[in-house]
Amino acid sequence: MRRRHITAVVLFFLTSVLSVGAQTSKQKALEQQRQQLLEEIRVINELLFATKDEKSSLLVTVQSLDQKISVRQNLIRITNEQANLLTREINGNLSSISQLKDELAALKEDYAAMILKSYKSKSQQSRLMFLLSSENFLQAYKRLQYMQQYSRFRRKQGLEIEERTLALNRLNQLLIDQKKDKERLVIQSRQEKTQLGQEKAEQEVLLRALKKEEQTYGNQIREKQKEARKIELAIDALIKAAIAEANKAKGGSEAKATVFALTPEAEALAADFKNNKGKLIWPVAKGRVMTPFGKRQHPQFPNVTQDHNGVEIITENNAEARAVFSGEVLQIQQLKGANKAVYVRHGNYITIYNNLAQVLVKKGQRVYAKQPLGTVFTHPTTGQTVLKFFIYQNTQKLNPATWIYKM
Repeated sequence: MRRRHITAVVLFFLTSVLSVGAQTSKQKALEQQRQQLLEEIRVINELLFATKDEKSSLLVTVQSLDQKISVRQNLIRITNEQANLLTREINGNLSSISQLKDELAALKEDYAAMILKSYKSKSQQSRLMFLLSSENFLQAYKRLQYMQQYSRFRRKQGLEIEERTLALNRLNQLLIDQKKDKERLVIQSRQEKTQLGQEKAEQEVLLRALKKEEQTYGNQIREKQKEARKIELAIDALIKAAIAEANKAKGGSEAKATVFALTPEAEALAADFKNNKGKLIWPVAKGRVMTPFGKRQHPQFPNVTQDHNGVEIITENNAEARAVFSGEVLQIQQLKGANKAVYVRHGNYITIYNNLAQVLVKKGQRVYAKQPLGTVFTHPTTGQTVLKFFIYQNTQKLNPATWIYKM
């Protein structure tokens, strides 16, 4: 009966340890997400609001505030998840403490009874008489074994009480720490909600002002979209021309093709580039995506559609665009009325770094990952530094967010 009892206790502890381990792992993952969101807010404040002044476009300010509100809402959600998980952990630990106390009380009661029984027959003479009163040698031997087993069991019970007491103390301390963590998270969540309320109120004021000039800003967005489309068409034309030129140099028959004819070396580089999908470094050391890839309705003007073949990344002033992977400079482009662009070829893949004020490499130059390619242009009116980044496979447009690590 006692063995079954001990086995049940052991199973209980094993289950508790595994459960606490799983919850601790989830708590660590949530804390990591929370820290990442806090870092995002810090970057947004640093990159999007550091240069906010009377010259900045109202539309730019609204878009920046939208990003901060979105991240802060995620931060509140993660913080609440952490607090709720801690609540479940605390409740589980309270149950474990209650069970531990019951087990400890039962152990102490058993131990006290053993000590009392041992005290009543503790004299050496009583033990000797117990052995000498045996009817034969076998009985005496069995009585001696019993006395030794009883002594070992007493020591085992004492150790078990000590271990159970330590476990209870550790669990109590863990509970105290968890309650402090929960209080901290609740306070932080309350502060974030207050900040979110202030940002939403500011957003409402800005949106009302924006609504009054809806037609003006809508036209500005459409004009910007036209300019972006011109650049994208020029990129498409340049890539096709570069493919034709490269293939013509190989033999001429593939001069009009829309895919690169690859040498074994270029094929290996392309395969290496592909194998690093989702793991490529950012094209700037510090940045945040302002405009994502693809077609979408404008968040402030639903009747305006935006379509982008790449992403726009806001970065810090004087930031350098850097190669996301090793390759060769395919082309340096300078469009009329636009800033410079660097094209880097990686086999049949091309990465494009547009809106550069200064270029630091030359056509045909071999480059490596993280090598500076140029300085990103800073807009004199908005004060924002934005890199326009594209990835192509031959003439096919690819979403950079699926290639760049955590974009």
